[in-house]
Amino acid sequence: MTRFTKFLTWTILSAIILTGCNSNSFKAETEWEIDSFEHDSHRGEEVSLDKLKGQVWLATFIFTNCETVCPPMTMNMTEVQEELIAQDVEDYQIVAFSVDPEVDTPEVLADYISKYNVPDESKWQLLTGYAQDYMSQFARDSFKVIVQDDPNTNQVTHGTSFYLVNQEGYVVKSYSGVSDVPTKEIVTDMKALIEDGK
Repeated sequence: MTRFTKFLTWTILSAIILTGCNSNSFKAETEWEIDSFEHDSHRGEEVSLDKLKGQVWLATFIFTNCETVCPPMTMNMTEVQEELIAQDVEDYQIVAFSVDPEVDTPEVLADYISKYNVPDESKWQLLTGYAQDYMSQFARDSFKVIVQDDPNTNQVTHGTSFYLVNQEGYVVKSYSGVSDVPTKEIVTDMKALIEDGK
């Protein structure tokens, strides 16, 4: 092998290694700006988009009288948090917007979350204190998802995804929240996004 061939081989290998080192950098799949908001949490505290900026967060839509998807979604989110804790991830929030705000007062939401084995409830923000019409528009504009009353029941049709939101308040990726939830992928993405923000 000539000196030039050795140099060329070393250069190519170095480029591959450096590319591999940067492979953990987060790659956004969407870029949806979230509309500004200020809502009440299940702890009776005000939570706003401005207060969440600077942190990575997972968003979803639930309601406490949900008879189908919300219980497994909440349990799945709990499992995501268990994995976050296992991997020593700390700088994040979990934000759930109620799609049935007339029923879901802060007290009702607090009771709802208390029934789940949430490993760190301080990271959860279950939000209410707005009209359902507002939430329908907010969900459509910010998360590209439908929130709509079922006219034949007391149920609300809503999306079942988990949404990854970056430090600037943009939805950058979504995942299934009901079945085949990619828990490790979510945590890997959150870690990469947090690291990119440092």
